[in-house]
Amino acid sequence: MGEEEKKIILFDGVCNLCNSSVQFVIKRDKKDLFRFAALQGEIGEKLVKERGIDTSQIDSIILIEPGKAYYVKSEAALRIARTLPGLWPFMGIFLWLPSGLRDLVYDLIARNRYRIFGKRDACMVPTPELKRKFL
Repeated sequence: MGEEEKKIILFDGVCNLCNSSVQFVIKRDKKDLFRFAALQGEIGEKLVKERGIDTSQIDSIILIEPGKAYYVKSEAALRIARTLPGLWPFMGIFLWLPSGLRDLVYDLIARNRYRIFGKRDACMVPTPELKRKFL
């Protein structure tokens, strides 16, 4: 699979929950399907601008699939989970729920993520062995 075929996960680089989630996906991404970029970084900003995504409305997680398709909030999280090994693909069953209902729960967590999980002063710096996974 070439780099242009990788799925891209954009995340809030200063959010501890988001950084933990990225680490969680990296550990389980045995097929090397994903690349990562912080929303606050140059590449993250470029990718959201190209797609006309308003980051004042969506500032936590965005999944970009090859081409221009992208998913946000619970849709992004569940689509990511479906690609992971083990029981995680079963999370896809929640895609059958109306997005409004799923996003209510997602938004509740997203609104309180800094208060509950904390915030970093700067985006995480990947280790040298993980650097190739970050854009």
